[in-house]
Amino acid sequence: MPERHEVFATAGFPDRRLRRLRRTPALRRLVAETHVVVDDLVAPVFVREGIDAPVAIASLPGVVQHTVGSLVAEARELSGLGVPALVLFGVPLAKDAVGTGASDPAGIVQVALRAVRDAVGDDLVLIADCCLDEYTDHGHCGVLDSRGRVDNDATIARYGEVAVAQAEAGADLVAPSGMMDGQVAAIRAALDGAGYPDTAILAYAAKYASAFYGPFREAVDVEIAGGGNRRDYQQDPANGREALAEVRLDLGEGADIVMVKPALHYLDVLAAVKRSVDVPVAAYHVSGEYAMLAAAAALGVVDRDAATIETLTAIKRAGADFILTYLARSAAELLGGR
Repeated sequence: MPERHEVFATAGFPDRRLRRLRRTPALRRLVAETHVVVDDLVAPVFVREGIDAPVAIASLPGVVQHTVGSLVAEARELSGLGVPALVLFGVPLAKDAVGTGASDPAGIVQVALRAVRDAVGDDLVLIADCCLDEYTDHGHCGVLDSRGRVDNDATIARYGEVAVAQAEAGADLVAPSGMMDGQVAAIRAALDGAGYPDTAILAYAAKYASAFYGPFREAVDVEIAGGGNRRDYQQDPANGREALAEVRLDLGEGADIVMVKPALHYLDVLAAVKRSVDVPVAAYHVSGEYAMLAAAAALGVVDRDAATIETLTAIKRAGADFILTYLARSAAELLGGR
């Protein structure tokens, strides 16, 4: 015998069960499948050497290059809002062919890590970007060979040196973003060998050669020499299965967390990665994705607050355990961070 609701539907009565549960805000909250909370947020922050006041980043409205002092103040405020982590990018005064400043104990990121750690203790998870592009005069993510191409093996050796310097300065996690073959294994070996077995690795495991990184490059003063690109070491946007292979390689080398970057334009990849692994999965809502939302809000064509929550909900619904986003502070304020 058919169920009662099937009889009603057949007789022309609509099945209203779904709409009944949308009737009030409280009902909608009660049955919501995905909840974005402050604990989901990681704030990317920039610290610049040689400035005495924060510098606005034109293509990232509301985001600045910090002094060490203003970064410490920002870290305290983020912690007060309940944001659990920040990821730190440095802008040095001097650059060279091998990115010396990235591993210098007196380099800007190491100085900033120590200052923030002294200020907030363990109240914030401190993540350090482990790459060379901010520090090289050619703008690539690694050391170049005689042909002007990135030398993979020389580069991952440098990553190991950078990771150790960051761990010594107080980083909880190091985040290799260069997409070099073997980078996670090289970093794990370097950290363990230097006495930092508890420093975790957040691997940019599925990082695409995306068109949405432009504002970030302005933020860190990076210009790739000769109008070049990074397509020979970052992933092709056309490929999805390749991301799963990269993730497996990084996990096999010792990654503690894997990440998909960008987030919004690769939600299918994010969902596939989430289904395939049993470690935390991060997603980076990147600078270009943030800038588009900010521009649309400035034009008045979207409601910024509503779009912020919808964007983060989409990324979490696709599988992110946490989200690196320039919306972190404003989202924490909207979500009523403690």
